[in-house]
Amino acid sequence: AEVLPERAYFKKLPAAWQMARNGAWRSIVIDQTPAQWPEFFAQQVIAPLWEKGYRGFFLDTLDSYRLAAHFDEAAQQDGLVRVIDTLHSRFPGIKLILNRGFEIVPRVRDKIQMVAAESLYRGWDANLKRYVEVPAKDRDWLLQQLQTIRERDKLPVLAIDYVAPHDRDTTRATAQRIAQLGIIAWVSDAGL
Repeated sequence: AEVLPERAYFKKLPAAWQMARNGAWRSIVIDQTPAQWPEFFAQQVIAPLWEKGYRGFFLDTLDSYRLAAHFDEAAQQDGLVRVIDTLHSRFPGIKLILNRGFEIVPRVRDKIQMVAAESLYRGWDANLKRYVEVPAKDRDWLLQQLQTIRERDKLPVLAIDYVAPHDRDTTRATAQRIAQLGIIAWVSDAGL
């Protein structure tokens, strides 16, 4: 849902498809509504990787459209579903993990393998460049989303948390807390 300007295909993106900027990551948020966007994404992003033998893809930050000053939530979600439908039909056997996009999961659950979310207990503040403890209210909301997807949609869920690489005790403890909830844990540093 975002692209770094350094990507080769960035120059081919129409300016009208660039709906916001994510300053923390220096990336551009892509408008999911243009009719040509799903095919562009399939052809420019996925096809070259597919040709190299990749079969599994992590679709990152599917709620980034919320960074825009103005957006139509339903239209953005419809666009995300069209992208996933396009990938599923164009690349038989493709494996997809969604990062967020919780609202569209019921519409695509038969086309995805898993849903991920970042920062259940520990996160990375890209603006301040530091590791942070996730506030309880944010954690509770995120945990509810993941539990709903696991129970309602019968999909595995993954929590990606961030801990400083030298802090092995916190890394292990965070992974254990996540696993005790029945959630797959991936605890890494800010660079993954």
